[in-house]
Amino acid sequence: MLESCDLREPGLFQRAARRYTRSPMAREKKKILSKDGNELIAENRKARHDFFIEEAVEAGMVLTGTEVKSLRGHQVNLRDSYARIKRDGEVFLQGVHIGAYAPAGQFTHQETRPRKLLMHRREIDRLAGRVRERGYSLVPLKIYFKDGRAKVEIGLAKGKKLYDKREAIARKTTEREIRRAIKERNR
Repeated sequence: MLESCDLREPGLFQRAARRYTRSPMAREKKKILSKDGNELIAENRKARHDFFIEEAVEAGMVLTGTEVKSLRGHQVNLRDSYARIKRDGEVFLQGVHIGAYAPAGQFTHQETRPRKLLMHRREIDRLAGRVRERGYSLVPLKIYFKDGRAKVEIGLAKGKKLYDKREAIARKTTEREIRRAIKERNR
């Protein structure tokens, strides 16, 4: 087909070449970006429902290659996960489920193993002092890629009581109804 056409015609050769090289499988997934421009992998919405988040700290994660590939495929679950500070001053992420990377076969990773977090000593000491207080814990809020590196946002959290959760739900429903009423009024 390409031999019979005039190659001097502008754009004809490029269109023909594009037709043969384009593949529907080669399309990239749309990246989900968070407010600060990082690629969001997973978010723990239940943590914000169950806890008051007083402060958030960013930490790096020590991962294997197959874990990074699974994160890029958004195969992660943060529900019921937490961070723990060990006696030797290291922070580990417990209960995070990163799905198995299928092409790795038998050489894949353990899905719920403890993962070490990379933080500065002062941050660890400050958080350890706060966690020793009654009612405080460390909860992962979201996992994202920042400049190609996997990061986790850890929140210093204090548990909500049942009446706090009910109050938050009631507040959300009233705000939703107010927005709906304003929208109806402006029509």
